[in-house]
Formats: sequence, C-alpha cells, structure tokens
Amino acid sequence: MNYKKLKHRVHEIIYEADTPAGKIFDVVLLILILSSVVLVALESVDWIDAQYHQQLNWAEWAITILFTLEYILRILSVNQPSKYIFSTYGIIDFISTVPKYISIFFVGTQSLLALRALRLLRVFRILKLTRFVGESNSLVKALNRSKNKILVFMFSVVVLCIIFGTIMYMVEDDESGFTSIPKSIYWCIVTLTTVGYGDIAPASPLGQFIASIIMILGYGIIAVPTGIVSAEFTSQAFNIDQNTQVCPNCLTTQHKDKAKYCHQCGEILNDV
Repeated sequence: MNYKKLKHRVHEIIYEADTPAGKIFDVVLLILILSSVVLVALESVDWIDAQYHQQLNWAEWAITILFTLEYILRILSVNQPSKYIFSTYGIIDFISTVPKYISIFFVGTQSLLALRALRLLRVFRILKLTRFVGESNSLVKALNRSKNKILVFMFSVVVLCIIFGTIMYMVEDDESGFTSIPKSIYWCIVTLTTVGYGDIAPASPLGQFIASIIMILGYGIIAVPTGIVSAEFTSQAFNIDQNTQVCPNCLTTQHKDKAKYCHQCGEILNDV
C-alpha cells in the first residue's frame, strides 16, 4: 500500500463514521475521553489521590500519549493541515492534549484535562446520528440569521431593566435592599428572567405591584427569542447533512449521500 492510499485509509478511519473501522475508532476514542475525565475527577478526591496517585498518573499519561498520536495522525491525513489545526475540533483536540505536558512545568494544571469532555461533541458523528447533525447545523444557521433581531430584543430588555430598576429605587427604601440604582437594576434582571434569588424583595404595596408586572413580563419575554428563532428556522429551507463524509483536502462537510467529490473543492471523497 503506497503512501497516498495509506493516507486516504487513515483519513477514512479517523474522520469518517460511516465505515465499521471508523465507527470502532470513534467509539474507542469516546471511551478514552470518558476514562480521562473520570481519572481527573478521581484525582481531585484527596483520599483516592493519596492512595492511587501513581496509578492515576500513569493512566493519564497513557491516554495523553494516545491522544497525541491521534492528533498527529489527524494532521498528517489531510492535505491542508492548517484547516484542521485552526478548526473548532482541531483547537479542542489540541487544548485537550497539552495540559498534561504543561503540568510537568506548572503543578496543578493537570486539572485542565477535564477539558477533554469537550471532545464528547463528536458523539453525534460517532453514533451516526447524521439527521441530528444536520438539524443542529440548521439551528446554528437559524440563530445566525436571527442574531440581529435577538440583539435588538436584548437591548430592549436591558433598557426595560434600567427603567424599572430606577423606578424601584425611587419607590422602595434602603431597608428593602434597594440601596442603589445598580442594585435595583440587578434585582430587576433577576426578576425579569424569572430566576428570583429572593435576596432583595419589595416591601411596599406599590413596589410589589410593579414587581408583579415585571414577573408577568418575564414570562412573556421568554417566548420572544424562541419565536424569533423558530420563525427563522421554519422559513428557511436547510440542506440537512446526509452523512459524515469529511473532505480530506478542505475538511468541508454537508455532502450528499453517495457523493464522490467534494462540493467545495472537487477533491475525491471515496476510493474509485
């Protein structure tokens, strides 16, 4: 097997979840990620760390080395390594690998290994839940298309909180906890978002009446961003990903079923 075919085979196993070998690889990867997170969690327990520190440390190093080899293979198996290195998954993979090496020089940074849990985002590809991958991409697009409307809405909410917070400062006295306008605005934000910590509460009838209006507004406000995104989601015709094929040249996804060439750069996706 020449280098080109070997590179293509490695890419198929590492990046694809459509093949049996690729699925096995990703499932093993998930198990390693979960094991690593569990090891970090156990190491944070004093009595476990005191009794099994050496074993935990060697296990973490073994997993780190495996992740390092995987990261290198991901770089070598694509035509444009920088595309992967600076992609979201590439950055996550790098961040999840380096903490153990950094811990050699800076004690305590090994706890950052818990960042490996971010790699569990690959679960959609691993379980071949392609329909859900496509739907998640559609949701991201809907959020992006409606971001201006949401920003205007959020700005309006901030203005309301400033107005109502100022009113409550004027209505209530210091004994109720409304000692300043910023603190009153804080109370308004907490109340309007229906969180309600209860650390500050109006005591006067007028203040309680205004608080009731704010609470009712809070329930109505919850539905607004949901409606904006839902309207954008249903009004757009989205192309749902049909598979998990990743172009070995430009790492583009969202290819149609049985596609032989990348719709972005024209690179061959499958062996011909």
